[in-house]
Amino acid sequence: MRSIWKGSIAFGLVNVPVKVYSATEQHDIRFHQVHAKDGGRIKYDRICQECGKSVQFADIDKAYDSPDGERVILTDEDFDKLPAAEKHEIPVLEFVPTEQIDPILYDKSYFLEPDSASPKAYVLLRETLEETERTALVHFTLRQKTRLAALRVRDDILVIQTLLWPDEVRAAEFPSLDDAPSARPQEVKMATSLVESMSSEFDPTEYTDDYQTELRKLIDETLANGGEKVVHTESKKDDDGEDAEVVDLVAALQRSVEAAGKNAKAGSTASTPAKKAPAKKTAAKKAPAKKTAAKKSTSTKSADSKADEAKGA
Repeated sequence: MRSIWKGSIAFGLVNVPVKVYSATEQHDIRFHQVHAKDGGRIKYDRICQECGKSVQFADIDKAYDSPDGERVILTDEDFDKLPAAEKHEIPVLEFVPTEQIDPILYDKSYFLEPDSASPKAYVLLRETLEETERTALVHFTLRQKTRLAALRVRDDILVIQTLLWPDEVRAAEFPSLDDAPSARPQEVKMATSLVESMSSEFDPTEYTDDYQTELRKLIDETLANGGEKVVHTESKKDDDGEDAEVVDLVAALQRSVEAAGKNAKAGSTASTPAKKAPAKKTAAKKAPAKKTAAKKSTSTKSADSKADEAKGA
């Protein structure tokens, strides 16, 4: 694993240097959108609705449309003025009983590794959390976004789990439950017996993603059999577009930085991609020129024939 962030946990007067790693990963098979006729990749282009030109991420700002129909455009400089916690500090706000945190609030998880010659402060915080059976509420800033997070212990490793803000959890109100009858004692007793007969210790390794397993099997069998469903393509890089999928903000920012770096080295401007379309039109106009050349060639041959006839005469 590669650390995605370095900083420290501010635990009172104790400073705990840590490295942050993403604790989870997706194993879903990723698909591309292709043209059903020939298997060609479908590209995602960012077209401005005003000028009709392709726009690079480096030239894209964020905007908010108000209910009144007014649009506010904000730049990176505007976002830099907003209050945020220190990028490389995780301040502990308070310690709360672990059972008081509703699991619905948990979001993304990250592992923390000690980042110092002596992990004593790391071990101290870990053992303190275990001894008190509490979870530390912290502010965690990652990729310019500050979240409330829970700092806890998992298998002797400190783990940060970002939390949703209270207003991000929808209120569940179902009128159909207002007049629902209560279960009878006999029904509860039978249901309890069923639960007890199916009870066991939780072991996540006993469960597998059958859909992904069968999907991988289907892909492997299709590749082995070949046929019309398999299209042979050359491995090459294409920088003039992206997959026709919703591009998340993190990937967008990463490509923006890469694109800006390439343009700086090549000495090109951000409007370069927009000039590709006219280039195709220019190439298309060359065909009539060949016909003209062909006419000239025919005329020349005709003139030569007449000259030969005159000599013969």
